Amino acid sequence: MTDTSIPSADQSLDEETVPAAVADEPDEAEETEETEAEGAREKKAPAESELFRQSEIAADYIEGLLDILDYDGDIDELVSGGRPVVEVVGGRLQNLVGQRGATLEALQELARLAVFRQTGSPSRLLLDVGGYRATRRKELAAVARNAVEKVKEYGEPVRLEPMSAFERKCVHDVVNAMSGVESESEGVEPSRRIVVRPVAD
Repeated sequence: MTDTSIPSADQSLDEETVPAAVADEPDEAEETEETEAEGAREKKAPAESELFRQSEIAADYIEGLLDILDYDGDIDELVSGGRPVVEVVGGRLQNLVGQRGATLEALQELARLAVFRQTGSPSRLLLDVGGYRATRRKELAAVARNAVEKVKEYGEPVRLEPMSAFERKCVHDVVNAMSGVESESEGVEPSRRIVVRPVAD
């Protein structure tokens, strides 16, 4: 079995830790197999107007935090992929992302809880700061493709380093779109990781 590491550097990633208030909601950060299990519940999706309201509530909350921290940033609220999204853009925002996205995840959970307090409903809100998530998805796609190449070349499983749920979801999506390989998660948080292996004949 081969060990592969994700490029460390300042390109951190976020761990989609779901607070108790939203623990039973399907989330982009959940992995493929977990998402499929959630699908069996078939919850009614909120209307787009309700999702946009959630993004507005979260944007107001984040704006208040930025004021307290004396950070400048433009805040956009939108609905994308059937979930509320808040994007913060501006300079000097790296501290809001933190190491491997830990600060970003904490802020996201606080914003979700702010939405929950006002609406009484769990939220799948996605918070992004400085385009961090989009950048990280590209990095993880490269990691996934590299792992697939090694699996196809050597015919042996490749274990990736521990990842957050958001990271695992990104990798699963790339691997599942490729033929001849499959991926699954093993272990428990915070050491849960993905194993990419050849598809059994």
